[in-house]
Amino acid sequence: MRVYHGRGLRKKGGTGGKRRKHQDKKLRHVGGEFTAPKVAEEKEVRVLVGRRGNGKKVKLKQVAYANVVAEAGKVKRAKIRTVIETPDNRHYARQNIITKGAIIDTELGKVKVTSRTGQDGVVNGILVK
Repeated sequence: MRVYHGRGLRKKGGTGGKRRKHQDKKLRHVGGEFTAPKVAEEKEVRVLVGRRGNGKKVKLKQVAYANVVAEAGKVKRAKIRTVIETPDNRHYARQNIITKGAIIDTELGKVKVTSRTGQDGVVNGILVK
């Protein structure tokens, strides 16, 4: 199912006054649903999705590893254990859903996620001290 990200057609304004419809819904305002990438045991699951303009986007469904920037800017690949906390929704941590800004527990320690995992197709993060 697609999600409409534009403004509603007949809503009230900030002052309570009625807004009149000045155009129909446009296809450019239609987006996809939230992917909700979860922590996997071993196998990672990626889905290739078509976009407007004949582009492609890789979405993550299940993820097992993260690219972590450790000391001196070195990048290491670490296995993800669990999601500790998420700023988006407190229930995402309980369901092990990874979003941008989430704190995850890895083999190297606590990591803050800096990538949009559902849209980028990869988990990047910075080691938290």
